[in-house]
Amino acid sequence: MLKQQVEKEIVNQSMSLLQVKNLKKYFPITSPFGRTIGQVKAVENIEFNLHERRTLGLVGESGCGKSTTGRAILRLTEPTNGSVIYKGGDVAKLKKREFKKVRKEMQMVFQDPHSSLNPKKRIGEMIEEPMVIHHIGNKKERMERAMDLLRRTGIREDQYFRFPHEFSGGQRQRIGIARALAVDPTLVVLDEPVSALDVSIQSQVINLLEEIQDEFKLAYLFISHDLSVVRHIADEIGVMYLGHMVEKTSTDELFSEPLHPYTKALLSSIPVPDRKIKRERIILKGDVPSPINPPTGCVFHTRCPYVMDRCIVEKPVLHERYSGHEVACHLYD
Repeated sequence: MLKQQVEKEIVNQSMSLLQVKNLKKYFPITSPFGRTIGQVKAVENIEFNLHERRTLGLVGESGCGKSTTGRAILRLTEPTNGSVIYKGGDVAKLKKREFKKVRKEMQMVFQDPHSSLNPKKRIGEMIEEPMVIHHIGNKKERMERAMDLLRRTGIREDQYFRFPHEFSGGQRQRIGIARALAVDPTLVVLDEPVSALDVSIQSQVINLLEEIQDEFKLAYLFISHDLSVVRHIADEIGVMYLGHMVEKTSTDELFSEPLHPYTKALLSSIPVPDRKIKRERIILKGDVPSPINPPTGCVFHTRCPYVMDRCIVEKPVLHERYSGHEVACHLYD
């Protein structure tokens, strides 16, 4: 309890770097004749705050809208509605030319280290490219910074002229991290940065990300489906289901006292290395509904073991159950 109070005081003292309000992203479904006949509701009314030098983890099943949320924040895909307030300004409403000035402060590390690097370019050239786009330094200064970033992320400087195919998956992800750091950002969206790597390499990359966060004073939005990884790096965790945020609290609080039935099911799926420890295994029935035609009321009611009549017709609102612990569930109204 004392640790949670101290963490809350630290968060209150730090500045809110990013505020996401009522974020929505719908993808149109078109007929062969070009008419819009429906919508995929990928992200629905997502809200959260991210403070400076903190890490917020977004977790949930594949297809729940985690990656789309991260891409919409950076406007790699344009949000349908909502606000993305970065350092007090709504970047979702900026024109492309105005957004370019802010864009260098908001970078992304992609999930697949193989497809995120251009196979025709040398790694040094790829790290320098963001600096060229944002007119940072001269040719000599950019080369020196690229080599310095390679060294800091665990790649030898003499590999500057090599191509991506000459590196392993873990090394390519380190190169992707170095590229994201090239323009000195303050916010980095990490879209499942270790899911494509071997387990032994995952821990190395996670430790690197923590070291870089302290050194460069970064805030992370860490997107993953692996709760054990998120537990290691995140200060807070938001749980998403079918495009909705269903629970949000500190990492310690989520693992010690989960509230939402979906969160409890996710936590019960984490393997326990000690066979002597007995834990209830919650297996959800049915499949995840389609985001094209989501259920009425609570989107989780079709799989929830505690479903009530109210859940079928009334959508729960994300509200604070305890101090700093928010949940969207009628069980706690």
